[in-house]
Amino acid sequence: MNFRIRAATKEDCRDISRMITELAVYENMPDQVEISHEELERDGFGQNPFFECLVAEVPDEHKSKDGFTVVGYAFYFYTYSTWRGRCIYLEDLYVMQEFRGKGIGKGLLSKVAEVGKDKQCVRLQLSVLDWNTPSRDFYAAKGAQDLTVSEGWHFIRFDGQDLDNLANEAPKE
Repeated sequence: MNFRIRAATKEDCRDISRMITELAVYENMPDQVEISHEELERDGFGQNPFFECLVAEVPDEHKSKDGFTVVGYAFYFYTYSTWRGRCIYLEDLYVMQEFRGKGIGKGLLSKVAEVGKDKQCVRLQLSVLDWNTPSRDFYAAKGAQDLTVSEGWHFIRFDGQDLDNLANEAPKE
């Protein structure tokens, strides 16, 4: 299939927001999405962006059954390893159902890796739900290591009231 991968623009945020919701439905967590396309515009395309994003686009003649030409995205940001240095973290990789199996996901993943290498990153990291065997197999086939299995790392999160409580315990100057 003919497609191109390009850096997302502010104008793509409605499509990205749509696909974030589609991904959340796929992951059985549609009620967890709280972000709006306006917040994506602010946080990704302001003076100090919090993230970067690539989109996969097909020509008009291959648009989706609902008329979309932006059919996939890769959402990422930079982190740092105190052991290794610069890293890139892939928050989301998503391709619309009707466009899967056509090389778009591989293209997006490879492009994120290329961006990371261009920025001298030593790692590409991501998280996958334990039940998402198709994605786990996809990443493993590309050489990804499952650190939960091999090294015992667990992904930990503070949010909501727990984040507030922790922040309120910060020493005051």
